[in-house]
Amino acid sequence: MGTFDLGVGTAFWLMNASALLCVIYGVIYWNKDKEEKVLNTKSWDKDEAKINKEL
Repeated sequence: MGTFDLGVGTAFWLMNASALLCVIYGVIYWNKDKEEKVLNTKSWDKDEAKINKEL
């Protein structure tokens, strides 16, 4: 435990930095109001009815 390995130290600090970046990203983009619009639901209903009829 007395020696310091540069690779292990680098991996440790990069791991901590990536965890911090994930937390920051989550805080910024938490509950963003980006609702996806649904298009052509009438055609979906027709296709679903046709598939159910075939089954």
